[in-house]
Amino acid sequence: MGLAAGSSRWPSCVSHAFILVAGLLILSNMPCEAQLSSSFYDNTCPSALSTIRTAIRTAVSRERRMAASLIRLHFHDCFVQGCDASILLDDSPTIQSEKNAPNNNNSVRGFEVIDNVKSQVENICPGVVSCADILAVAARDASVAVGGPTWTLKLGRRDSTTSGLSQAATNLPTFRDGLDRLTSLFSSKGLSTRDMVALSGSHTIGQARCVTFRDRIYGNGTNIDAGFASTRRRRCPADNGNGDDNLAPLDLVTPNSFDNNYFKNLIQRKGLLQSDQVLFNGGSTDSIVTEYSKSPSTFSSDFSSAMVKMGDIEPLIGSAGEIRKFCNVIN
Repeated sequence: MGLAAGSSRWPSCVSHAFILVAGLLILSNMPCEAQLSSSFYDNTCPSALSTIRTAIRTAVSRERRMAASLIRLHFHDCFVQGCDASILLDDSPTIQSEKNAPNNNNSVRGFEVIDNVKSQVENICPGVVSCADILAVAARDASVAVGGPTWTLKLGRRDSTTSGLSQAATNLPTFRDGLDRLTSLFSSKGLSTRDMVALSGSHTIGQARCVTFRDRIYGNGTNIDAGFASTRRRRCPADNGNGDDNLAPLDLVTPNSFDNNYFKNLIQRKGLLQSDQVLFNGGSTDSIVTEYSKSPSTFSSDFSSAMVKMGDIEPLIGSAGEIRKFCNVIN
């Protein structure tokens, strides 16, 4: 009887246990949706962010222009196959480097700064922090280093094992672009017109080469201040091939400080690049430029939000891609 009574309960216990184990197995095999998180490195590399911040401060203190270069490097990375550090890859038998694209060649810079940061981070946390995340953090810290806004970064991007040279030729804005082209390009990346104007405000710092604004200052257009054009011609000869690499600040007033003078310049028809001045030229973005010119806090807030959105463009997460040991080559 005792055996019979016990045996009558035993199958029930087993069946419940089996259901529990089966349920756990099903849950364990369900795909987990990996996400970017501001606390991604809190446990795996807690000193990563402070290490990057110190290195970026040092680099910008040595060369103020580097702040603009690092922000632009992150931007040019994200617009080509997502924020995956593909822009950092050098040519190899299997890689056609994005560095050779028309909008990058002899233009994007700061690679040695990123390489230095990566080396420092690898020394404390080998194989943990991606080059894509370093680019994102470096852009934020570069902004802060020149008086610009900060923002809460979402981290956890991984590095690509491919390059997007052909995409780089079509997915990056050029200094000749009109408003419709710029609006369409940013929209294709999930960024609004307001995001586009705010991100363009990063041209409050940095410099441009003569070859990128020669046509504008010699074009006798109605949307450029005559005195401004005259000033810029002093170091930018009219003839192609003569002084092409001579530099001029994108913001003549406060070239090394992150502020809203860029928008004030546009209203005065003193945008250096044609792709800058189209933002205030009787079109749909005039009102946004006017708003930012009057409210530095609104510009800073919108710029921060737009940078976060840009950093979310098609990241590699979970098990996709890899964590490169050196940013310029795949493992």
